[in-house]
Amino acid sequence: MATIPINVETREVVHCRFCKLIQFRTSNLLCRRCHRPLEVEAPVRLGPVPVDHHLVESSAAAGLKVAGLVKEIRRARHLSQRQVAGRMQVPRTYISKIENGKAIPTLSSLERLAAALGVDVRQLIGDARSRRDEEVASILADPLLAEIAASLPRLEPLHRSLLLGAVLDMATGRRRTA
Repeated sequence: MATIPINVETREVVHCRFCKLIQFRTSNLLCRRCHRPLEVEAPVRLGPVPVDHHLVESSAAAGLKVAGLVKEIRRARHLSQRQVAGRMQVPRTYISKIENGKAIPTLSSLERLAAALGVDVRQLIGDARSRRDEEVASILADPLLAEIAASLPRLEPLHRSLLLGAVLDMATGRRRTA
């Protein structure tokens, strides 16, 4: 297993009393969102955080999966990175970083990205449940398969295995001898 070095500093977390954003203390003591002065009287100190390397690796894999899907969908819709960025109201470089796996978008960014690409958020994250639902829907779109699927719960296990054997024999062209 690879070791991932992470530098965790002690940083001050402050709360903007105007826009309510909770953020790390900035060098100029201004809020990142509303640019008003931050209150720094009672900062909360964050100490070293134990890192679960499996979580970091799975997060990186998920980020690369999103990156590939974003690029694929954007190209399929004949959109440039600049057009998607304009729709999201972010810099073009942010879209580039997402597509190259150098930035993992937040949930709100994913929602805006999905809207900019004209897709559902589930398509971008491609979770197993949504893929399974799509596969089931495509299978049940065939009337014959839908009728067989509706009848399966009423079959005994022996009849199910006989049905499967018969279908496989027909698909491979073998003949059963009785």
